[in-house]
Amino acid sequence: MVQATVSGGFFKGLLEFAASLGADRAALLERTGVTETDFADQDARIPLQRYKALYRAGQEMTGEPALALKFPEATRFEQISIVGLICQAADTMGGALKQLNRFSRLVVEVDGVSDGPRFQLTPRNGELWLEDRCAEDFPELIEAALARFTCEMTRHYPDFTFALAVHLTRPRPAHAAEYERVLRAPVTFGAAWNALRIEPSWLNLAIQRPNRYAFGMFNGHADALLASLEQSKTTRGRVEALLIPLLHTGELAMDAVATALGLSRQTLYRRLKAEGVGFDQVLDDLRRRMAETYLEKLSVNETAYLVGFSETSAFSRAFKRWTGASPRGRKA
Repeated sequence: MVQATVSGGFFKGLLEFAASLGADRAALLERTGVTETDFADQDARIPLQRYKALYRAGQEMTGEPALALKFPEATRFEQISIVGLICQAADTMGGALKQLNRFSRLVVEVDGVSDGPRFQLTPRNGELWLEDRCAEDFPELIEAALARFTCEMTRHYPDFTFALAVHLTRPRPAHAAEYERVLRAPVTFGAAWNALRIEPSWLNLAIQRPNRYAFGMFNGHADALLASLEQSKTTRGRVEALLIPLLHTGELAMDAVATALGLSRQTLYRRLKAEGVGFDQVLDDLRRRMAETYLEKLSVNETAYLVGFSETSAFSRAFKRWTGASPRGRKA
């Protein structure tokens, strides 16, 4: 059985938060069996069991039983995980949720969600619930995830009422008051599921983004490439200009691109063929060029997801096919 893992960046975020509350950093690492070099690369994967051990040690050393609730309250998702940036690049909260489900394993792998998304929207009796389907027997993972939703909403949209009620399967703890404070809604303990009852209009709430390309345009090379593509009069250039801000979504169907260009699929196919290329070739070459650009400043994991790969291993195979070298070798 493949061992579940958590990202090195996320492990480091929890470690530093626990240390900020007074825990001894070296002692935390000793208790978890993790060394500084294990997560020096944010692409590194740390065994999930050691991440759980960090929670336990952090709670003990800080005397803070609500560590899992306060971690998302004190940290910004986009600063500790590329997934936060990916979510911010969506147009709406519903779109961000879709991307979160697609990339959640990049943050932390959990049991019980192989048959669908981890965060499932479920209508019940005229209400809309957002369920965390994590089956791990470790409530901190679920509490931190649900708190991440409410804390990020409070941080970015303080006037929007997001959570209306909270159901948790765990028994009522001694620090129950902290749950309602952080989750900002009445909490029912000993419930049948772990879920937030949410305001339905949240799904259509527009995400405030200072940059159209949000996380994608991290350097001047990419900006220049996009500008040149948008000005291009070739069909290939117009296709690439449309694809660049969409690469991270993985939703790159030829039909959708043709529609955006005001063409039929057949017409787009003929025009690309007249220029000596096919749609798949254009997409593959664009991914290669953007990957090479991103790798100048970003990690392999970040680059993989920015160009539309949901698995870093698949990106590594593609990069070796493109260049004959490993992307990690390119970073060295």
